[in-house]
Amino acid sequence: MTRQTAMHRVALALGLAASVAAIPAASFAQSQPLAQRETAVAPETNPPGDIPDNQVFITYKSAQGFSMQVPEGWSRSDTKDGVTFADKYGSIDIATAKAAAAPTPDSVKSTEVATLTATGHAVDVQKVRAMPLPAGDAVAVDYLSNSTVNPVTNRKIRLENRRIYFFHNGEEAIVTLSAPAGADNVDQWKMMAESFRWAS
Repeated sequence: MTRQTAMHRVALALGLAASVAAIPAASFAQSQPLAQRETAVAPETNPPGDIPDNQVFITYKSAQGFSMQVPEGWSRSDTKDGVTFADKYGSIDIATAKAAAAPTPDSVKSTEVATLTATGHAVDVQKVRAMPLPAGDAVAVDYLSNSTVNPVTNRKIRLENRRIYFFHNGEEAIVTLSAPAGADNVDQWKMMAESFRWAS
């Protein structure tokens, strides 16, 4: 699986993938305006989504060759190239792919960030940076986005996300942590990122 394919699967798992309507050639000739980009929704006043300080974490070991600490009790959905854990609006998505070289902040900006911005729900990239971690040098992307529509409330909320690109021996793991904007998960996200390990 290519890095681009993994990016697309991650976006689908988080509800970040949005269909981009095809623009007929005639519309360009007539200089008609393109479809408007999705509008960012306002962050919640009291966002649901803080991971409690007393949350128990367990080690998840994947057949794809990695392990990571994840919150105990979150629902799990397995895929052929990774896994997603979710609880309310919080989620942890991990996708793996073959990669020719380790990502750099510049390579992530020119490829993955461009795709994320073009296909996501009102994505606003805040920062792209190198992130040294115990599993090796990684690249992190912090961004805001809208959630998908909640089928119960029929509402969207604003999410904050951290996507981390790990690389090891021709394999890439893309870890995306998401929570309602304003939720306080700094320590928990740091712990989970530092817990990521390659099996060999």
